[in-house]
Amino acid sequence: MNVITQEKEDVKRAIRWVSESLEQKRAQPLAKLIEKAVFEFNLSPLDAEFLTRFFHERGTPGA
Repeated sequence: MNVITQEKEDVKRAIRWVSESLEQKRAQPLAKLIEKAVFEFNLSPLDAEFLTRFFHERGTPGA
């Protein structure tokens, strides 16, 4: 698996993880979940920005 494909998979897993966390723990702010996802999935700052935009564009509370 090449590096770009792996990075995309990591972002997909992070989106899934944040989404599931939001469903389970509504009290946690989105920004905190994204911060945790960055470390959990070893994401870049650009990936973190993408996650923030992704959830903001979907109208996620706390975005």
